[in-house]
Amino acid sequence: MRRAARDAPVALGHMADLERSPTRMPRRQREQRAYALALTGGGASLVAVVGVILAVVGVIGWGIPILAIVVAAVAGLLFKRMVSP
Repeated sequence: MRRAARDAPVALGHMADLERSPTRMPRRQREQRAYALALTGGGASLVAVVGVILAVVGVIGWGIPILAIVVAAVAGLLFKRMVSP
């Protein structure tokens, strides 16, 4: 009896050589980075607000509050980019 063509074994060729794309980091790592950015931005915002109040009163200079504002802005932008689709 002859085998039908549909019963013949199928050669998959190079399909087993496919690898995952390394361009995107794992979800857990993205979550950890977003969490760290949120903590950094929140802490820098707190330092900025307290620093501005102390600078207005004259207790400290304006260097620390301005630096904290820049750090908070950068962390906020990176967080936004991290969580947006």
